[in-house]
Amino acid sequence: MNAELRHSGTVAVVGRPNAGKSTLVNVLVGRKVAIVSDKPQTTRRRVLGIRSTSEGQIVFVDTPGLHKPLHRLNKVMMDEALEAIREVDLRVLVVDVSVAEGNGDRWTADLLAKGPRPNIVLLNKIDGLAVKTALLPRMASLAAAGAFEEIVPVSALTGEGLAELPALFLRYLPEGDDLYPPETLTTTDERTRWAEIIREKFLERAREEIPYGLGVVVDDVGRDEAKNLTVVMATVVVDKESHRRIVIGAGGRSLRDSGAAARHELEQTFGGRFFLDLTVAARPGWREDARFVASLTS
Repeated sequence: MNAELRHSGTVAVVGRPNAGKSTLVNVLVGRKVAIVSDKPQTTRRRVLGIRSTSEGQIVFVDTPGLHKPLHRLNKVMMDEALEAIREVDLRVLVVDVSVAEGNGDRWTADLLAKGPRPNIVLLNKIDGLAVKTALLPRMASLAAAGAFEEIVPVSALTGEGLAELPALFLRYLPEGDDLYPPETLTTTDERTRWAEIIREKFLERAREEIPYGLGVVVDDVGRDEAKNLTVVMATVVVDKESHRRIVIGAGGRSLRDSGAAARHELEQTFGGRFFLDLTVAARPGWREDARFVASLTS
């Protein structure tokens, strides 16, 4: 790449649920801009994370995992991901190589093969492989799809293979000025980031049946300048009354622990002091409520 020419553009990070997309974006941006969980379908909206260097600017679009939509919420998530694939300058498919290739992986590769170019595939979680030669059949399968300019093994967890990625991405981005001011790390507004951090902490403590039906809405925000205190009033929404009792926990313990963890991260991330006034509400069928879903994903 000509050092005198800047390259800047958008990069959609796509893949199956739980492939490690959000972890990868956070590492490459250098700051946490997307919540991370071991629960599939954690990312529900497109999140912009921006990396600016002397060579150019990469605007990462962290997308919801590609999956079969069973609810209106899931359909909105899939629409978000597919729109990103169509609109960006470069698509980066993240594949979890710690699990065997399935029909979903093949469908995703075919989807990208039929769409715009260029595309790069990252074989993530190579730290979980006993021997690296186990990658060869997976790489051959992806190469046969004819959809990718590059196939790169990486580990978002350990950092293996990540140092070379920014220069690789810039090589496929158009020449041009930065899309955002260089100090910008994300375009997600603060209230949305607060809601997502709260949701992340509840997801960390949620049972397997709860995460898909758990959402967080910031209802109101107050400010005490004298104490440098931000008061966030939020509702944690679940599908069932039984889930509400689980999220609250015996004697309110789960609610307190999740709230304390969220408050700590908010203070570490945004500075100042936070007070969280959290309510847990059961709202059966909320994932089919178009207006409510829009309030969580827009």
